[in-house]
Amino acid sequence: MKLRKAFQTYGVIRIEDLSKVDFSQVGETSAETIRTNLLDPPTQFVLKWDSEPTFIADGTVIPIETLTHSEALALMSTNTWSLPDPDLE
Repeated sequence: MKLRKAFQTYGVIRIEDLSKVDFSQVGETSAETIRTNLLDPPTQFVLKWDSEPTFIADGTVIPIETLTHSEALALMSTNTWSLPDPDLE
């Protein structure tokens, strides 16, 4: 069984910056694999990385916030990012 790696840093990014992302520098493979918030239309997405991507380091993309793995998990469990579990209601 292969263990999944916990990335060091997660960034919440404005959806308008999606076209500026170099996916070879982050944990996601393409725009189709990003996690977006559930607003209609989505306004933010999350990226993860081990080493700061150049597009963030040079200011091309400025994250709304950066998070640890546990902070990202907490964010993903909010109503803005996850649908409620119908079994818990």
